[in-house]
Amino acid sequence: MTIRLASDLSTDSIVDGPGIRTVIWTQGCAHNCPGCHNPGTHSMSRGVVVDVEEIKDVLDEIEGQDGITFSGGDPLYQIDPVIELAKYIKSTKKMNIWVYSGFTYEEIISMPRGKELLETVDCLVDGKFMMERRSLDLLFRGSDNQRVIDTRQSLKKGKVVLIEKYMKKKDITPLYKKDEDIFV
Repeated sequence: MTIRLASDLSTDSIVDGPGIRTVIWTQGCAHNCPGCHNPGTHSMSRGVVVDVEEIKDVLDEIEGQDGITFSGGDPLYQIDPVIELAKYIKSTKKMNIWVYSGFTYEEIISMPRGKELLETVDCLVDGKFMMERRSLDLLFRGSDNQRVIDTRQSLKKGKVVLIEKYMKKKDITPLYKKDEDIFV
């Protein structure tokens, strides 16, 4: 089985979910959200086609990562290889898995293999990016219509269960404030 990637896997990401993460950048997205920060991943024909076994080999070599994130593009346009990789990650790495998608949870659950994907991953950040709802003080999402969903609890309860700590706004404090008396 193959998957079309937008780029090599990125390690040590701190913005694509909690902790230090490896990101698998899928190629292809028909949502074409205005203002998307990854517009180069939209074309369904760009990027490189890679055998899933090659990605597994790369994943076997990574160390010091807290989780794996599927982003792109929209990973749901390549649901079969994403499910295969997610199952492999769960069986070998035991890391948490996040998926970013422009599709909503409700749309995904009704897709062929959608429920299977949701059973395999830990978190779904769902919904299209909306420029008019963009906010820089959100955790792990670009616009406030997007949801950070606990997929396992959502499936168990039969309704969307949000990860509340990631739905709050960031506490933005200056990283550095010059002490006015430092040179006195």
